[in-house]
Amino acid sequence: MTYNITLIPGDGIGPEVSAAARRCVDATGIKVNWEIAEAGADVIGKYGTPLPDSTLASIRKNKVALKGPLTTPIGTGFRSVNVAIRKELDLYVCLRPTKSYKGVRSKYQDINLVVVRENTEDLYAGIEFEEGKAETKELIAQIEKLSKKKIRPDSGISIKPISITGTKRIVQFAFDYAVKHNRKKVTAISKANIMKFTDGLFFAAAREVAKGYEGKIEYEERLIDNMCMQLVQKPELYDVLCLPNLYGDILSDLCAGLIGGLGIAPGANLGDGIAVFEAIHGSAPKYTGQNKVNPTAMILSAVLMLDHLGEKSAAQKLDKAVAKVIAEGKSVTYDLKPNRDDPTAVGTREMADAIIKEMK
Repeated sequence: MTYNITLIPGDGIGPEVSAAARRCVDATGIKVNWEIAEAGADVIGKYGTPLPDSTLASIRKNKVALKGPLTTPIGTGFRSVNVAIRKELDLYVCLRPTKSYKGVRSKYQDINLVVVRENTEDLYAGIEFEEGKAETKELIAQIEKLSKKKIRPDSGISIKPISITGTKRIVQFAFDYAVKHNRKKVTAISKANIMKFTDGLFFAAAREVAKGYEGKIEYEERLIDNMCMQLVQKPELYDVLCLPNLYGDILSDLCAGLIGGLGIAPGANLGDGIAVFEAIHGSAPKYTGQNKVNPTAMILSAVLMLDHLGEKSAAQKLDKAVAKVIAEGKSVTYDLKPNRDDPTAVGTREMADAIIKEMK
């Protein structure tokens, strides 16, 4: 079988890590027809936008995409190209597994957590009203009238929508993922003691979904501030973490810190029938073209893609090769060396070469 997959190289270091991931996927032996699509700050001059319609059309057609890091251009009216892709394609799940790899510097060992973040609602929905605008003053007056609470007139306002529909589908995904991947527990996380009608609704809707998994998957709830402390103190007690958008963004970075940083943290954005896989680190434009950066996060995102396609054997093969190369510590980039100034550090391409060699 040949898979048609959209490849968005990205900008900054994107093309380099994307090329490394592509070569590793090809080396697993599965057949892929890569359809190259463009996005990011570098293509504005060509298309007049950092997110061309043709790129979205390619993803819709192929249903699966592997995307390199993208730079969000400043002062163009775009909040984030990545957020725009998620909204346009209704990719409501942000999946971010964090697993320890022997050989990576970290204060923790044996971390194996999965963050399931809602991708479309909450404060990231982008419903904002700028301070001083007429519509903002009108909104403030209306809120004061309805809530009987005063708001300073020089405030900016953000709206935080959390729905039963949006919550149930993300929690459903978390439980289904737990069942499929032999996980034991789902922890829902919010700040329901303060925001009772939004975060409280998140818990209430999550409980309804959890009832369908009684006896199969354990369910529990934690407040976000306590959860941050729990993960630092005793991360081994947790498994699948399910959160609204903003908390999920923050906690996924915290979990990446537990395993050594964003350089080894993969990500996936999933919707009904469409999936976009991406490293969660930035485009690091200062390193563009230097063949220096760590490609692991992008390659592990490709592992998630292979798993999504049902290519379990290929996914395991690539994951094991990555783990072995990192554990050996020989053919790795500078950030994976005990001393970051180690002259034996290899480049992006050479680390991919080593991973490919391990699969042969």
